[in-house]
Amino acid sequence: MWSHFGGVLGFLPSLIIFLVFKDRGGFTRQESKEALNWQITWIIANIAFSIILGILSVVIAIGSNGYGYGGIGALLGLLAYVPYIANLVFSIIGGVKVNGGSAYRYPVNFRFIK
Repeated sequence: MWSHFGGVLGFLPSLIIFLVFKDRGGFTRQESKEALNWQITWIIANIAFSIILGILSVVIAIGSNGYGYGGIGALLGLLAYVPYIANLVFSIIGGVKVNGGSAYRYPVNFRFIK
């Protein structure tokens, strides 16, 4: 449970819980590994999303000819928070499900650690 909830703070709590508590049982190993894989997936997606938004910002700035597109710039600024909100929501859902005793699989998760 704490491995999923810790994802709100970043990947470090999930990594520490996986390394320290993975030998406590199959369920603990499975859920800490799932949370750690989600954090790795989220970091990769966040970096890719930031690069795409950066490129779009430059393209819009070049194409504006000094007039600017305030609405589009504001929208891109709001879109930058989408990965953080997704991580927050999925981590909390995972923690609540695991606290209830059932396993949780993130909807989009690459299994880097087998």
